[in-house]
Parts: sequence; C-alpha cells; structure tokens
Amino acid sequence: MKNPDISPWTTHRTRIVYDNPWLSVSESDVTNPGGGEGIYGVVHYKTRAIGVVPIDDEGNTWLVGQYRYAMSTFEWEIPEGGCPPDEEPVDAALRELKEETGLIAARCDVLLDNLALSNSVTDERCTIFIATELTPGEASPEESEELRIRKLPLSKAIEMVHKGAITDSVSVMALLKLDADPAPQQGSRE
Repeated sequence: MKNPDISPWTTHRTRIVYDNPWLSVSESDVTNPGGGEGIYGVVHYKTRAIGVVPIDDEGNTWLVGQYRYAMSTFEWEIPEGGCPPDEEPVDAALRELKEETGLIAARCDVLLDNLALSNSVTDERCTIFIATELTPGEASPEESEELRIRKLPLSKAIEMVHKGAITDSVSVMALLKLDADPAPQQGSRE
C-alpha cells in the first residue's frame, strides 16, 4: 500500500489566475492519480476562518442572520469572520463576537481546530471557539454586513441545525459538536 501522506498527483506548473485582498485562485497543470493530464484550481484564503459560539450562564446563545451574496439566501449562523495572519485566532474570535453581537467575553475556549472547510477546492482552515462570561455591549458590524441578532436557548439553535434551518458549515459543525460533547479543548483566553 502506498504512503497516504505522499501525493499521488504530479504538479507541472502553478500560476495565480485571480487575486484580490481576501483570496487568490491558483491553477495548476497536473497529472492526476490515474495518469490523466488536466488542470486543478485552488482557492487560497488570506485569512483563517473563525467561528464563535457565545453561551451565557442561562444556556442561551446568539445567532447572526444575514443575506449571503454567494448563496443568494438569508442565513442564520454563529458569529464568524476572518483571522488575518498577524492576529491570534482567539483575538479574532473575541473581535468578531463584539463586532457582530456587541458581546464581550471574559473567557474564550477552543471547541474545534484546524477544520478543512471545503478541501476539494480550497486550503482554508477554521477554528471555532466557545465564548462565556459575557457582558453586553454595542455591536459594530462591517459596512458589508446588515445583521439581525437572535438570542435563543442553545438547545433551540442545535434544534435548528437538525431541522435544516442552519446550513452554514461552520455553524453546523460547532452546534453539533456542542450537542455531542460540550467540553471545550485547551487553549482558552481568560
């Protein structure tokens, strides 16, 4: 059996075919594992994806609702955003939580780390946190965000996933993880 850590693909040439401040797209001339010649495109995000599930002392959480341009639909999600290379993921999670909901968390623990969001077309990775010890504040969404905020019991948010009312992959992963095993991993910020 071949070593699964050694790529069965042969890359002959790679070039950037699109680039903007948030992402780039590369296209490679390749030979696939079966010997066929072709091209392979990969989307490279310039930030790490971040998600954060705020949970208060009563077991409530907050969802953010917004119209997603790429999907042409309104979506309910956990607070999410991007973490630039020069920012710590936990700091990005706390920043996104404050920007989108106004909540300030005194504690932020890793729930899931190094997730591959769509590994057949992108190298994007994601870290998801649980934020607790919450204090309300003023939200300050970005210009591109027109948000609706919804506070509800965590159990109801998990139920929304099971009913298909939440389909965003980061939100689904976070809420199903909390449904199965609510203990966060090491890596907290207090």
